Amino acid sequence: MEKAVEMIQIVKRFPQVVANDHVDLTVLKGEIHAIVGENGAGKTTLMNQLYGLLKPDSGEIRIFGKKVNFKGPRDAILMGIGMVHQHFMLVNNLTVAENVVLGSEAGIGPLFDLKSARKKVSELSKRYGLHVDVDAKIEDLPVGMQQRVEILKVLYRGAEILILDEPTAVLTPQETEELFETMFRLRENGKTIIFISHKLNEVMRVSDRITVMRQGKVTGVLNKSETDPRQIARLMVGRDVVFTVEKTPARPNGVVLKVENLHVKDYRNLEAVKGVSFEVRAGEIYAIAGVAGNGQTELVEALTGLRKPVSGRVYFLGKDITHATPRELREMGMGHIPEDRHKYGLILQFPAYYNVILGRHHRPPFANGEFLCHSKILSFAENLLSRFDVRPNNVRMLGANFSGGNQQKLVIAREIGLEPKLMVVSQPTRGLDVGATEFVHKTLIQLRDSGVAILLVSMELDEVLSLADRIAVMYNGQIMGEVEPNAVSIEEIGLMMAGHRLEEIRGRVA
Repeated sequence: MEKAVEMIQIVKRFPQVVANDHVDLTVLKGEIHAIVGENGAGKTTLMNQLYGLLKPDSGEIRIFGKKVNFKGPRDAILMGIGMVHQHFMLVNNLTVAENVVLGSEAGIGPLFDLKSARKKVSELSKRYGLHVDVDAKIEDLPVGMQQRVEILKVLYRGAEILILDEPTAVLTPQETEELFETMFRLRENGKTIIFISHKLNEVMRVSDRITVMRQGKVTGVLNKSETDPRQIARLMVGRDVVFTVEKTPARPNGVVLKVENLHVKDYRNLEAVKGVSFEVRAGEIYAIAGVAGNGQTELVEALTGLRKPVSGRVYFLGKDITHATPRELREMGMGHIPEDRHKYGLILQFPAYYNVILGRHHRPPFANGEFLCHSKILSFAENLLSRFDVRPNNVRMLGANFSGGNQQKLVIAREIGLEPKLMVVSQPTRGLDVGATEFVHKTLIQLRDSGVAILLVSMELDEVLSLADRIAVMYNGQIMGEVEPNAVSIEEIGLMMAGHRLEEIRGRVA
C-alpha cells in the first residue's frame, strides 16, 4: 500500500529535553492511524513538524514518497496536509462559509466570489456528511458543529492527510460518535487520518494501526486487530495497568458541603453559574460532569475562595463559607486539587519539599514564628514522597522538573497530608498517562472510604462513571439532572451534556 507519510529518524530538542528521539512514523494512504502516548511523550511535537509549525533538528519527512522541507504550515497545506487543533481557530462573528474560506489562497476581497465558495463548502459538507448550516454564525453553533467547520476548512484547502489532535476532548458522547462516522466516511473517500488521542477505547474503536510513544521514542507499532488496550497501555507506561476501579458501595454520612442557589460571574462579568444547588456527604464522591466551558471552572473557584459569588450560599459543615478566603477554607479542612496544577497547584521554581507544605508553611511544626524549620520540612517531605511514590524521590528537585504525573502526585500528597474533611478535585487526570491515572483513581477511592467528602469535577465521562456515587451534569451554568451511575445510560448523560433536562429526557422516553 502507498505510504502517505514517512517520518524517518526525526530528532527535535528543546532546552533540557529531547522531545523526539530518532522517531520513525509511517502512515499508509487511506488509513486511520492513531498516535498514543502519555502527556509529554512527543506526539504533538511530532505532528507540529509534519504540519510545518516546527522544523526537525535532524531526520527526513516524505509525503507520498516526495522528500519535503516545510518552512511553515502554508507549505504543508500546499502538500495536502491539514491539521485540526484541540483548540479551535474560528472567528465567532463570521458565518461557517466565511470561516472555511478565510485565509485560503484567494483571500476575501472585492474579487473574491463568496457565492461560489459558499456553494463549494455546501457540497463538501454533503459529500462527507459534515452537515452544518453554511450561513450560520460560529457563535451560534455548539462545539461539535464548530469542529465540523474546522474539518471543512482543511478539506476546502484540498487536504488528503488530516491530523486530528485530541478531537474528542470537548465533545459529548453523541458528538463523538458523529465524529467517528465522519472519520470513517473520510477514509472511504481515500483520505488519510492521523488521530492523536490518550483514550484507548476510542483508539480501538476507530484506528487501523497504532503508533505508541513514550518519552520521545516509539515503543511499538501495532495493528488494531492484533492488540488490546492492555498491551497499548504497557507500551505507553512500561508496566501492566489496572483499568477497572475497584470500590465497595459508598456509606455516606452527614452533609459536609451544601450549595444553595449559587450564582457566579466569569472574568467577562457574564453569569457562568446560574442558581446551582447540591449537597456532598461524608464518604461519597459527588461528580459534576459536562463539556468544558459550562460553568464548572467558575463553580470550583467560588467554592474554594478564588472567586466571589454574586448571590446564593455555601455551607461547609454547617458554617456559612460563601465569602471565605482560601486560607480560611484550608484551616477549616478543605483540600483542593486544581485543574491547572501549574497555575494553582505548585510553585514550579520551588523545590518539592517547599511545595508539599504550601498552605501550612506558616504553622508549626514547619515554622517557629518567622523562621522555617528546615529539618522538619525535609523529614516530612521525604516521608510524603515515599508514601505517594513520587519519582524521582528527590525532595530538593524543582517542581518544574517532575513529569506531569509526578507533579500531580505532589499536589495530591500535599492536599491529603492536610487530612481534609472535604476534597474539591478538578480534572485530576488531565494530561496524565494511564499509570498515573490509575494511581489517582485508587487514591480518591481510598480517601472516600476513609470518610472524606469528595467533589469531583471532570470532563472525562469514563472517569465520572467509574468513580462517582452520584453524578450531576452541568450545561450552560445549570444542573440538568442528578443521577446515580448504575441508574443512568451514557445516552442520557450525553443528552444532559447537550442541554436537555433529565425530566424532559425520561418524560420523552416514557
